[in-house]
Amino acid sequence: MKRPTIRDVAVVAGVSSGTVSRVLNGKNWVSPEARVAVEAAIRSTGYRVNPHARNLAMSKSNSVAFLLTETQQVLFEDPNFAALVRGTTQALADRDVSSVLIMAGDAAEQARAMSYISAGHVDGVLLAFTSSGGNPLVRRLLDAQVPIVSCGMPVGGFEGRIGSVSADDAHGAVSVVQYLVAQGRRRIATIAGPPDTPGGIARLEGYRRVLASRFDPALVVEGDYTVAGGAAALRTLLAREPAIDAVFAANDAMAVGAIEALQAAGRQVPTDVAVAGFDDNDFATRSTPELTTVRQPFPRISSEMVRVLMELIGGEEPSAITLPTSLVVRGSA
Repeated sequence: MKRPTIRDVAVVAGVSSGTVSRVLNGKNWVSPEARVAVEAAIRSTGYRVNPHARNLAMSKSNSVAFLLTETQQVLFEDPNFAALVRGTTQALADRDVSSVLIMAGDAAEQARAMSYISAGHVDGVLLAFTSSGGNPLVRRLLDAQVPIVSCGMPVGGFEGRIGSVSADDAHGAVSVVQYLVAQGRRRIATIAGPPDTPGGIARLEGYRRVLASRFDPALVVEGDYTVAGGAAALRTLLAREPAIDAVFAANDAMAVGAIEALQAAGRQVPTDVAVAGFDDNDFATRSTPELTTVRQPFPRISSEMVRVLMELIGGEEPSAITLPTSLVVRGSA
């Protein structure tokens, strides 16, 4: 059977998880009634403090893991990942908290990550962009009562169990597709993100919301968030529908790949086909022409992730924060 958690004790006692944490940590600011209820719930549920939770209570670590559950290719190629690492590292340093980067892209790396984190070497985990491949590790960490905050809510039923900080992906997609429609574009295709990622789901939803009854499944091709994947998806779209006059890619890397494929096919951007992306990272300004895109507020995402994690470590309930995006118009659309 699954080991009882602080949340289970809180439900039985009729108090918050923070109150249970304060009782376990020996804090004084708990009413006598609440303390009695928590102690009774601990006995009835069979809850035991594990070594990781004890280390948290003693504040022995004062460090946080930045966990990447994707391949190491992301570390070297994705500007968004670099922006998150820089931003969260600075936000942690401002609080005098150290950070360690842990790569967990395959089963062996995930096993090592679980062993290291659950041993109490860190007080909590900042989770970078994740697909369903990282879900088994996330579940094991949650069972070990490790506080986790994710950039975007991972797909797989983690709502209410971890903290998350997300850009408003759906609204951002709505704004850029509405802009393409207002520019007179009529055959608007999309290169969607992987369907097991939060951005892949929400940005496709925004695209569909704008097109409504004009939505055509033939104008949707799934990409993998890489430049090469965007180029391949664009070639598929041209083969299906040569008359497309706009493309919304679910990230800037795929948008750059789409531009390269269009230019190789003799199409002018934006005269023949407008192209828009999502992120506003280094890809956007290195592209020729520069990308029209949706800006994610990565500095604020980073600082909010750290704030929410510190609250979780302190015994608060998980928070889900959604931050606004903005449309940035450049030469590609």
